[in-house]
Amino acid sequence: MKKILMTLLVVSCMTANTARAQQGAAVGAGSTYSNPLSIAFGDPFVLKDGDMYFMYGTGGGAKDGFSVYSSPDLKSWKDEGQVYFGNNKNGWGTGAYWAPEVYKRNGKYYMFYSAQWRHNPTKEEENFKIGVAVADKPTGPFVDMQDKPIFDPGYPIIDANVWFENGKTYLYYSRCCYKHPVKSEVSEWARKKGWYKEIEESWVYGVEMKNDFSGVIGEPVLLLRPPVKMDIAEWESRSVTSREVNRRWTEGSFIFKKEDTYYMMYSANNFDGQNYAVGYATSKSPLGPFVKAANNPVLQKNGRVTGTGHNSITMSPDGKDMLCVYHGRTKATGHERLVFIDKMEVRKDGKLVVYGPTMKD
Repeated sequence: MKKILMTLLVVSCMTANTARAQQGAAVGAGSTYSNPLSIAFGDPFVLKDGDMYFMYGTGGGAKDGFSVYSSPDLKSWKDEGQVYFGNNKNGWGTGAYWAPEVYKRNGKYYMFYSAQWRHNPTKEEENFKIGVAVADKPTGPFVDMQDKPIFDPGYPIIDANVWFENGKTYLYYSRCCYKHPVKSEVSEWARKKGWYKEIEESWVYGVEMKNDFSGVIGEPVLLLRPPVKMDIAEWESRSVTSREVNRRWTEGSFIFKKEDTYYMMYSANNFDGQNYAVGYATSKSPLGPFVKAANNPVLQKNGRVTGTGHNSITMSPDGKDMLCVYHGRTKATGHERLVFIDKMEVRKDGKLVVYGPTMKD
């Protein structure tokens, strides 16, 4: 019965996703850009600064650091080169430079990112932490504010996202799957099938951060995790149910506020696989509790694009449209991740919808 239910849910989600993509094309999504962009970024983040856009991401030709592209219109992009180097005077990382996000505060530009921390006395394979670097311009050069991560919660963390409100600063991140086995109906199902002995999971946390970004205030709060029940949000378990890997992800969070509601978008499934997809949850507080939406996933693979995930949000040049910026893969580009931009909106009924993935003919 569960297998039948899961099949019906998959078909239903894929049908709804195709309809959303078609509607997105009909309402003019892509009128100022063409998917996919010729930018080989994973985890793309767009900063709109005045009349210019600046896009940061994982990879894109950067070596032990991050590059940036600039654009006046989201269509024509200029490669500004590498703007952060891990070997800067305060650099603390040794590789795995991932998921940069840049925020403008008081005339300065602050880059939050993940990297492998060189302080690793127990020789962990995944020793990721989050740091922050500062620059006078969005094109850098960015230099780490201190020679260590912002904080060490005692487990590897990635995918920083930051929210500012009422004089407070909040940091969101994902606890990695590494050495984090979790019992659930999905893990028991996989164990009984003889596929995996355990299922590791990544969870999204939030914590208040000092306004100078030098550390955190209080203890992190668990905000999002994969479902415990087998028949709930089956889309978040496809990395396991497709026998791809013994991990379930909840990562790449991005928070924004609409009226009095906080929306947290997040990505689930293997970031390196075809089933990577995006959902969202809502709350009345920046630190939750968050409730996942019934219309998830709002962005997932279709017949032309796979691996859709780790999104950020920006506004169109005329300020009228919300745009979802994410990475994906196509048959033509193979395993390489490229940037996509599609229109999104929060409807009057409060539902978040992404009109994608779309792709030029």
